[in-house]
This record gives sequence, structure tokens and C-alpha cells, in this order.
Amino acid sequence: MAQEQVQIQTQKQQQVQRLSQQQMLQVKLLEMPLTELEESVNAELDDNPALEAGGEETDSIDDNDTVEHSEDDDFDTLQEREERQDALDSALERMRSDDDLPTYDSRQQRNNAEYEEIVYGDTTSFIDKLNEQVGERELTERQKSILEYLIGSLDDDGLLRKDLDSISDELAIYYGIDASTKELEEVLKILQDFDPAGIGARDLQECLLLQIDRKVENGEWEKDSHLYKYIYNILSHHFDAFKKKHWDKIQSALSLSDLQVEALQREIRKLNPKPGSSMGETQGRNLQQITPDFIVDTEDDGTVTFSLNHGNLPELHVSQAFNDMMETYRNNKANMNRQEKEALLYAKEKVEKAQGFIEAVKQRRHTLQVTMKAIIDIQRKFFQDGDEADLKPMILKDIADRTGLDISTISRVSNIKYAQTRWGTFPLRFFFTDSYTTEDGEEMSTRKIKLALKEVIDKEDKRKPLSDDALAKVMKEKGFPIARRTVAKYREQLGLPVARLRKG
Repeated sequence: MAQEQVQIQTQKQQQVQRLSQQQMLQVKLLEMPLTELEESVNAELDDNPALEAGGEETDSIDDNDTVEHSEDDDFDTLQEREERQDALDSALERMRSDDDLPTYDSRQQRNNAEYEEIVYGDTTSFIDKLNEQVGERELTERQKSILEYLIGSLDDDGLLRKDLDSISDELAIYYGIDASTKELEEVLKILQDFDPAGIGARDLQECLLLQIDRKVENGEWEKDSHLYKYIYNILSHHFDAFKKKHWDKIQSALSLSDLQVEALQREIRKLNPKPGSSMGETQGRNLQQITPDFIVDTEDDGTVTFSLNHGNLPELHVSQAFNDMMETYRNNKANMNRQEKEALLYAKEKVEKAQGFIEAVKQRRHTLQVTMKAIIDIQRKFFQDGDEADLKPMILKDIADRTGLDISTISRVSNIKYAQTRWGTFPLRFFFTDSYTTEDGEEMSTRKIKLALKEVIDKEDKRKPLSDDALAKVMKEKGFPIARRTVAKYREQLGLPVARLRKG
């Protein structure tokens, strides 16, 4: 049976969205952290003779102003201009056709692994700084060994959440040091005398109490002053109300005026709930120091402001020499030969790319500013108090809605970028947290719930650890009505085992 081949031609209309070269450049610069952006700008300055750094002369190719070479120009400035002119002349001589014109060679995006390996700033880690203070004390070898182990047991924020019984067992098993909890308490007091104040505290309450006692020792406060007595009373006897921000109850219990409450709040805000954050990181590669893209300042009255960290980024402008050259060619179009036309095309392309790069840097700056402003507007309470439990539910869409930007843009901004705050330096992703909606329709931050759950488990009787059902009941009593399966889910996310494996 004969087979017949039939060829059919169909026409299909399809809409495809493509990013322009300028849009791709903007996206690439937006994703870069500050240090990588500095490298990109410097590379662009080397690659494009039409882009210059320094005081802005002009960024418009229609500007007719010229720059005179004054006698006051220093040698380096003149030499740089001569080198750029030589480079331009050399490029013009090499060009023979439109196909030979140079094209913009965008820098290859660095992979994140290379970026993570870069060491920034001071390479002394948090642990190193505390161990340096160990060497400044007169200690026995036994005390020194115990103290160094306590330092190694600190959490990222500088607090010691591991109970002393567990540390006693670990010292006996791994180091052959038989130390009682009483002896560990004595050595811990030595650690709590280190800088910064509050280091080595076992919870937030002890951390803040250590800091106000240090203020008395340093002579900042008088022990008999009303300020110290009131704050000590609040932290010692009304801490639960303080944690829940129930200042009305505190005000009533201590018979305080509104002005006194404001003054006490202002002083308490000066205390640092995470004393270890200001000293660097305690986990991972300690040598890596972060260069923040944002500097967030919190005043004593609760006012929060921020600025972009421009680092070593220079001011960029389009070379006046290129603009002048283009203007000269434009005024003499009728008499231009082939080589002059090629030079005009070359200069025009370089100027356009220089303008595009400047615009992309400006757009990056604007996007970062509006995004950070929106984050602060939502999470203002955290920036004022530094309490992680104050972080409100916030997702990328919330910031996108406030700024009018696309979710993908917000995602790029919050990737590999950091904000330096009064309470430490945090990745932007830190400020985003999911929400949990209770049966009553109340929306809560999942991070706040997890912190409360971890606190309950840390304080449980390890001889009779709580089951997930029991934990759910305790959480409900604390104002977090979550289901047993939700308790199990959050417990697993926190890396905490089931009750039988927590039994000690």
C-alpha cells in the first residue's frame, strides 16, 4: 500500500514577553549586594570610556556645555583624560565597518558561592572576642576550660539557653571535667561580667537585669535612684506584663504618671535584648563579615529612620568629551566621510550605554528605598524594641502592594541584602514571616508562636517532658490557640524532638 506524505503549514499567533537589554541590566544590578555592585561599577568604568566617575558634568547628550582644561587640573586628572582620549583614538582607528562596532559586554553574574567566600571588614569572630577577654582574667586552667566551653555553648544572640545540668554532663563525657552546677554558676558569673553587658544570660529577663546592674557599676546610674529602682522592679516583679507590653498594668501597680512611663520606656529601649548580635556571628563561617545595604537608626524616642549604604560607589556621569564629539559630527553631517560616520556611531552607542547604566543604578537606589520604607512601616515595633516576637505577619505580596512593585522585584531586593539595626545586622528575609489564623479569625505571626513554643519546651520538666497534646494546651493558656498537629509541625521546624527523646 502506497504511503502519501502531506505537508501542512499553519499560522499561529503567540504573545511572548521579552525583557529589553535595559530591563535585564536593571534586574541584574537590583540583585547585587553592595560589594558586588561596587565591582560592577568599576568594571563598567573600565569598559566604557563614555562613563566617568566624579562630580556630575552632564548626563545628557544634548548638553552643549564644554569643560575647559584649566591650569588648576592636577597631573592625575590630565593623565586620565589623555589615556581616555588615546583609547578612543585607538578604537576609532581599528573600526572599518558597522559590524566591527564594540557591543556592550555585560558582566557575568557571579554565583552566590563565590560571593559567600568574600571576607568583609573585621575578621575577628564573636567567639574570638570573648576568648580574648578570657585571657585578660586571672583564672585557673580548670576555670578557663569551663569558661571556654560556656562561650562555645552560647546562642547567636549571646544568651546561654542550654541548662547547666546538660553542660555538666557534656563536660564530664567529652572533657573529663566533673563540674557541679554550683561550680558552673560561679564560672558563668565570670562570663556575665564580660563585654557587652548581658552576655551569658539564660533568658531575656536576666539579660536586661545584667545590663542595668552594669550601668550602676559603670556609674551611669545611681543604685538609689528612682530610675534604677523602677526598672529593676519592672524587670524583676512585672516581667510578664512587660513582655506583653501591658504598660497600663505596670503603671497602675507602681503608681506611675504618664511622663514617668514614657521616661522608663525610653531608658529600657536603650537595653539590647541580643547582646551577641553586635559582636558578629557565632555560627557558620565566623570570618565572613556582612556589608549591610541599609543602615536603620532608632532614636531614643522611638523614631525610626534609614539610609542606603553607598559604600565606595562613585557619582557617575557621561563624559563631556564624548558629547562634544557627537555634537561636532552632528553639525557636520553633510561633509562626513565613512570613518567619521563610524566614529559617530561608536560614540553614540557608548553614550547611550553609559546613560542606561546610570539610569539602572538610579532605579536600583529608588527600588531599595521604597522597599525598605515599606518594611519599616510594617515592622516598626521590631525596629523600636528589637523583640523578635513583635514581627508582624508579612509576605512579599504585602510589600509589593504597598510599593506598587512586582513580587519578583521585592524578592530580588530581599535576596542577599542586609539591614544594620540597633539590635544587630539581619538579612532582609528575616523580616518576612508567615501568619497563622486561629479559629476565631485572629491572625498571628508564626515566628512569635514558634518562639513561645520553644520557650515552653525549654522550661519544661525534662523528667516529664510535655507531649504535643499537652504543649497545645499550654500554648492555648498563653494565648496561642493552635492545634496539636500545628504544634508538631512547628516543633519539627525548630529541630526539637518528640517528648520521649527530650526526656533527660
